[in-house]
Amino acid sequence: MNANPLAPPWLEPPVDANALAHGVWPANALRERGGELEFAGVAATELLAEFGSPLYVVDESDARARAAGIRRSFEDAFSAIGANVSVYYAGKAFLSAEVARWMVAEGLGIDVASGGELALALAAGIDASRIGLHGNNKSIDEIDGAVGAGVGAIILDSAIEIERVAEAAGRHGAVQRVRLRTNTGVHAHTHEYLATAREDQKFGVPLSDVAGHVERIRELGSLDFLGLHSHIGSQIFEVSGFIESIRRLLAVHATLLERGPVPELNLGGGFGIAYTSVDRVAPIEDMARKLAAAVAAEAQRHGVAVPDIAIEPGRSIMGPAGVTLYTVGTIKDVDVATDAGISLRRYVSVDGGMSDNVRPALYGADYTARIANRVSDAAPILVRVAGKHCESGDIVVRDDYLPGDVAPGDTLAVAATGAYCWSLASNYNYLARPAVVAVRDGAARAIVRRETITDLLGRDLALAGAEPAAVDRRSERHGDSPGKGAIR
Repeated sequence: MNANPLAPPWLEPPVDANALAHGVWPANALRERGGELEFAGVAATELLAEFGSPLYVVDESDARARAAGIRRSFEDAFSAIGANVSVYYAGKAFLSAEVARWMVAEGLGIDVASGGELALALAAGIDASRIGLHGNNKSIDEIDGAVGAGVGAIILDSAIEIERVAEAAGRHGAVQRVRLRTNTGVHAHTHEYLATAREDQKFGVPLSDVAGHVERIRELGSLDFLGLHSHIGSQIFEVSGFIESIRRLLAVHATLLERGPVPELNLGGGFGIAYTSVDRVAPIEDMARKLAAAVAAEAQRHGVAVPDIAIEPGRSIMGPAGVTLYTVGTIKDVDVATDAGISLRRYVSVDGGMSDNVRPALYGADYTARIANRVSDAAPILVRVAGKHCESGDIVVRDDYLPGDVAPGDTLAVAATGAYCWSLASNYNYLARPAVVAVRDGAARAIVRRETITDLLGRDLALAGAEPAAVDRRSERHGDSPGKGAIR
């Protein structure tokens, strides 16, 4: 089959438009004998019937296995060079009480980036000593709350924060452990908005300023300096950026050791995942070994002891473990003029969109879609999965091939939506945010309930006591409770 001229060069027509690309879908996703997609033994249509559409679905066993696998890979690699490893789950990817508890159960700490994320982690019963607080503009109240709760570390992002955290620690009679976020200038191979260590951006302090800031931290008796922190970006496949960052960080780390202890080096996260069949992700074990080798080599070069290491994976744990289920509403064929003549693009519109996945609009992100309620032997056709919002940029999947008989009422599954979809979700056009359901061993349970129109109207103080319109009664039925129990 020839590719549609409208398709991007990387997207080849599939031999089977029903097949699930290896590494893109959750570990426990498969098609049952009748052709329907199941997630950890629960059919897609059962999930929508119980919890409503759209719906976020998370494979609990997959998420936990990825967390444990990353921890073990880094522990094994760095123990070989004499270093301990602390792994923090980056909660910004997706944070709920259940997920926080999964991560801690698998031996990880929790990395939070706001007072709200901190409150969630604490409410979930996470020991504050296992929490790290990030942010380039932490409020006075957020800092005070973190210090008062006894968080394990606060990552300082500026000179101002050094003084603010020291003052808060003094008020609480505490000695607060801190890391200093540094801007290494390493240009990671990723989207412009995902690169977080370039010189002209908001995070961290330049390497040239580190010595002065650390001297000030050490002068303040209410602060305990753990070490440097770096995060070069997100959705990174190549190890070269991390290795260059290690080279630059260890040079400064060695200099800082001349004036006092620097027990730790935090390398951040940003490990990439496969969103499409052409994304090539190196095994995490290989990345861990290469980073350990780089740290060992640089420590030896500078004549210093290998520091303990911390990392902060998020997307690489939750991203592949999640899918979003939608219901197809309308189908529209559009003729587009190309150099080869007129080509057809089929728009498949679903009942969600940029309110539940803004990444395609924000980053131009690519995703993979499959019909979930059935299989089809119809010839593949190029589609663009669109949302229902009043924006031409409201695209869920920019380019993919689906069976040509995709029709209204079909259930559509979009893979690798476990990270940065629910956490970036909005109520644009007054759409209620979907529920999040965890699946495991043939059972499903809601871990975040669906919002309702009642929720949305309840925030408008001019509508106090107003009843929702009858048009949303189905949404209300799915959203007013956290689920009727487990599907089995």
